[in-house]
Amino acid sequence: MGQDRGKYDFYIGLGLAISSSIFIGGSFILKKKGLLRLARKGQCRAGQGGHAYLKECLWWAGLLSMAAGEGANFAAYAFAPATLVTPLGALSVLVSAVLSSYFLTERLNLHGKLGCLLSILGSTTMVIHAPKEEEINSLDHMARKLVDPGFLVFATFVIIVALIFIVVVGPRHGQTNIMVYITICSVIGALSVSCVKGLGIAIKEAIAGRPVVGNPLAWVLLLGLVACVSTQINYLNKALDIFNTSLVTPIYYVFFTTSVLSCSAILFKEWEHMAAADVIGTLSGFLTIIVGIFLLHAFKDLNVSLSTLAVSIRKDERSGPAANGVTTHGSYELLHNDSTERDLEEREVGLPFDSLSRRNGAMTA
Repeated sequence: MGQDRGKYDFYIGLGLAISSSIFIGGSFILKKKGLLRLARKGQCRAGQGGHAYLKECLWWAGLLSMAAGEGANFAAYAFAPATLVTPLGALSVLVSAVLSSYFLTERLNLHGKLGCLLSILGSTTMVIHAPKEEEINSLDHMARKLVDPGFLVFATFVIIVALIFIVVVGPRHGQTNIMVYITICSVIGALSVSCVKGLGIAIKEAIAGRPVVGNPLAWVLLLGLVACVSTQINYLNKALDIFNTSLVTPIYYVFFTTSVLSCSAILFKEWEHMAAADVIGTLSGFLTIIVGIFLLHAFKDLNVSLSTLAVSIRKDERSGPAANGVTTHGSYELLHNDSTERDLEEREVGLPFDSLSRRNGAMTA
C-alpha cells in the first residue's frame, strides 16, 4: 500500500508540475503584452522603476496566470521531490517560446524548434533518473534540516549574493546586463522552494489533524515565501520590460533550476544514495536542457527553416563544395534574402551573445 501511495503521489505531482509550466509560460506572454501596451502609451516603465503596470489589465491577467501556475507548483512540491518538479519547468520555456512567436511576433526558427525538442528530451531523462529525496514527514524533522550547518552556510551565501546584486550591481548594470535581475530571481528562488516544501508538509499535517497553526516554523516559512516571491516578481518584471521574452525565460530557467537542485541536494541529501548511472543520467539530462535552451535563444536572429535549408542544400549541390570550408555567397542569400551585403558582414562579425544586450527585441550597439 505504501508503494501504491507513492506512485499515486508521483503522478499527482507530475500532473501538477506540467499544468504549472503551462500557466507560467502563458503568464510571461500576458505580462509582456501589458508592459508593451504601457510603453506605447508613454507610461513610466518597470525597468525604470515605474509601477504603472499595476493599472494594466493584461499584466494582472498574467499575474493571475502565474499565481495559478505557482499554486500548482506549490502543490507539486508537496507530492513529489524537487528534482522531479523543477526540471519540468522547461515546459514553461517551450510554452513561452511558442506563444511569443504567435502573439509577440518573436520568430521561432529551426534552431529554436530543435532547442524545444532537446529541452523535452532532457527533462524526460532527468525525471527518469531523478534522485529520491529523504522522507520528511513532520515540521519537526523539517526544522532539524533547516538548522543543518551545510544548509545554513548555503542560505547565508544566497542572501549575501542577492543583497550585493540588489544594492550594488543592480543600479549600475541592471539596465544593460540581462544576468543581473535574473540572478537575483534565481538565487532567491532556491530559498522559496525550500519554504514551499516546508509549507506543503505543514498542510499535510493539518489535513491529518495535527496542530500546525501554533507551530512558529509554519509562520516563518510563510513569511519567507511571501518575501521571496515578492522579490522574484519585482525583478522578473524589470527583466521582462527591458529584455526580450525569449531570452529572459530560458536563461531564468537554467539559473533557477541550478539553484534549486543545489539547494535540494544540500537540504534533503538527495544525492547521497544515488547509483552512478542515475547521477550520470541526471547530469546528462540537465546538460541536454541547457544545450536546448542555448539553441533556443543564441541563434534566434537567423532566418533558418526546413524549407530554406532544403533549398540551400540543393543550391550547394549545384554550385559544388566551397573551397577551404568557406560557404558560397548563394547560400547566404538564401538564408538572409532580406539582408544587404553590408548587413551580412556585420552579422558575421557580431557574436551570437550580442542579443543579450537587446531591449525589447531591438539590437543595441
